[in-house]
Amino acid sequence: MPDPDPSARLRVAVLDDYLDLAMDLAPWSSLHADVTAFREPIRDPELLIQTLLPFDIVCAMRERTPLPATVLERLPNLRLLVTSGMQNAAIDIDAARAAGIVVSGTGSSAAATAELTWALILCAARHVPAHDRSMRDGGWQRYLGTALAGRRLGVIGLGKNGSAVATIGRAFGMDVVAWSQNLTAERAAEVGIGRVAFGELIATSDVITIHLRLSDRTHGLIGASELGRMRPTAILVNTSRGPIVDEVALIRALRSGSIGGAALDVYDDEPLPVDHPLRSLERVVLSPHTGYVTDENMRRFYAQTVEDIAAFLAGTPIRVL
Repeated sequence: MPDPDPSARLRVAVLDDYLDLAMDLAPWSSLHADVTAFREPIRDPELLIQTLLPFDIVCAMRERTPLPATVLERLPNLRLLVTSGMQNAAIDIDAARAAGIVVSGTGSSAAATAELTWALILCAARHVPAHDRSMRDGGWQRYLGTALAGRRLGVIGLGKNGSAVATIGRAFGMDVVAWSQNLTAERAAEVGIGRVAFGELIATSDVITIHLRLSDRTHGLIGASELGRMRPTAILVNTSRGPIVDEVALIRALRSGSIGGAALDVYDDEPLPVDHPLRSLERVVLSPHTGYVTDENMRRFYAQTVEDIAAFLAGTPIRVL
């Protein structure tokens, strides 16, 4: 059977393929489409519009590239938008619907982010990155670590990620407590931990870890006041979204030593600028938003993206947001 007319082939854009793996992790060839993967982020909205203008389908990786109404309404060829995960605060879903664009999502695993959260907690508590640098420079013991058993872990948000992190905290022998706006004592008891007031969690926890969605209610939830009430030895961990923490206030607290440290996987501006002050601070452990970036998750994301596209082309869209 001869190949179809090339002019009839759909054009698919895969955004933010940082690791240059998208084409290897899913059966894109099963689609009657020309697929283009973009490795580098496109930050300028006008350049983004011009780049995406020819494409019928756009595949977004999490919230790496904002797709607000001002962008979507200028993409007349766009018919389907697929995002990894089943929610994406960077996509204006209402604007997409108004423009006749179907938005589909994919599954994801809470385990990956929970595991990275604990990697960051342990690195911060035992100064693993600093010790690694010291060893490579010819040094030996230079930093005093903190044991976690018997200390308090404060979990902000007890959804899938927060619950998984709390369960591991109990296995470490920590006193685990939680808070969120709608958390009930019954829900906390299901996980085997206590529910406390927000102020108590902030003031009494040795490790505070954030597991909330970014929204109007959570934007800036941890600001100068909250940082000022933390224990001077406490560690703040954020694997959720950068803007939940006031970044300027956090940098000030780290510089002054008013908190023990921070471990961060998310930031206000991503990728984190090369000259960003967080990169030069001693009291912080940094990772490049890799909570969900595992082989299993990425294969799931891209394979289900292909499934979403195939279902849309068959006239039966699936996993519609």
